[in-house]
Amino acid sequence: MEMLSYFTQIFEPTTLMWLIIGATVGVILGALPGMSADTGIGIFLPLTFSLSPIAALAALGAIYVTGAYGGNITAVLVNTPGTSDSLFMTLDGYPMTLKGQGLKAIGVTTISSFVGGVVGCLALLFIAPPLSKIATMFGPLELFLTIMMGIIIIIGIVKDRALKGLMSACLGFLCSLIGMDGITGMPRFNFGIAGIYDELPLLPVVLGMFAFSQVFVLVQENRKSIVIGEEAMRGNVWLNKEEMKYIAFETIRSSIIGTVVGIIPAAGTTVAAGLSYNMARRADPDPSSFGKGNPKGLATVSAANNGVVGGSLIPLLTLGIPGNATSALFLGGLLIHGLAPGSRLFTENARTAYGLIFSMLLANFFILIFGMFGAKYYAKITKVPSSVLIPVIAALCMLGAFSYRNLPFDMIIVLFFGIVGFYMDRTGIPMAPFVLAFVLGKSAEIDLRRAAMIMKGNGLSALLHPLPLALLAIDIVMLIAPFWGDITGKNRKKAK
Repeated sequence: MEMLSYFTQIFEPTTLMWLIIGATVGVILGALPGMSADTGIGIFLPLTFSLSPIAALAALGAIYVTGAYGGNITAVLVNTPGTSDSLFMTLDGYPMTLKGQGLKAIGVTTISSFVGGVVGCLALLFIAPPLSKIATMFGPLELFLTIMMGIIIIIGIVKDRALKGLMSACLGFLCSLIGMDGITGMPRFNFGIAGIYDELPLLPVVLGMFAFSQVFVLVQENRKSIVIGEEAMRGNVWLNKEEMKYIAFETIRSSIIGTVVGIIPAAGTTVAAGLSYNMARRADPDPSSFGKGNPKGLATVSAANNGVVGGSLIPLLTLGIPGNATSALFLGGLLIHGLAPGSRLFTENARTAYGLIFSMLLANFFILIFGMFGAKYYAKITKVPSSVLIPVIAALCMLGAFSYRNLPFDMIIVLFFGIVGFYMDRTGIPMAPFVLAFVLGKSAEIDLRRAAMIMKGNGLSALLHPLPLALLAIDIVMLIAPFWGDITGKNRKKAK
């Protein structure tokens, strides 16, 4: 009965009103390039001072949940990820739109995001304390081995275009080294340019590579619109039984992966989405279909992204350790209302703590509402004349880049990487390895150097523990797996 009272409190008029406002703001900000759940929570924090703790946290939780989904819409329809978390959506989502399956793509990303979000919230509700202990076991060595999983994914992605893929990845690694050294604090490779003194900013680079490059593509191809004609927008946003069955297993598995990865501080959506995508691609009977509009590819990354939301709050609420930047902002919201994370949060402030979890669970249903009932309106973006769409995408990219750090120089970065992305696209060099290496490269370098400093020559003894050994074994399996079919195939040929 007590748990029921925790659930029913979110339906109080004020709390429900703020939850709806937060869910709406989250979707809108998530879809706008340069904006994100971080932006929404930052804007709403001052507005929640006068609210009750449960109403305030319900609004912030709803922004977090729907903000993680909002970027999927523009990533799928116009290859413009609203946030850096949505960049994996472009791999299979946009090709589906180009095939005239934009409505189906929205249906896939909506349903899988909903499932991922629900799984993450249920983990937060039922198994937060035991799962949160995993986070305390991860030191620099374990974090490095975890990040290596994401980097090894590059091998699976570029297997068919090895040389071009490795060129792309190497360029990404080099770009990740620009800026302040994470250990010594010394500037490096910035060539005296003040705008990249501390680092090459992530969002302007991603917007340039994936979004602004499409401006040049649309100009060169001289198409009237992304999808031409009503008949091209085939399918229905509501998936039928066969389509649901097709993505069901990958969606559930990726939701669990996203939740577990979300628990690990600094791992984040890139590792979760990459791991899920690579596993789905490797297990599929036709792995070559991934990256060309396979609904499974879109479902895996959507589910993993939203699974991270609930997972990242597990170490925050139980140990006070933010799993990512957004949950760090969430910590501010808790402290503002006098709520200290830890075991006492679920005893002395159980009503508020469980109210937050139930409000986030309810916010996931708004993903379904916004996605399934708004799809036919979103899909009209693909039929907007290119003469209108090109300047709008360009303006949003520039605005998003500027709002990221309020630096005009970031607009030059978008333009530069837009040109780089365009020529990579035209020459068949994949962009996904570049982005993966760029996002994970700096973290991998810092954690490796920290681990080396701690071990001081005793690397083998540090590695000979259950968790590092398990992570190393997973890395080795992932490294070999893309080539296993070739190896066994060659062995069979030799046997014949």
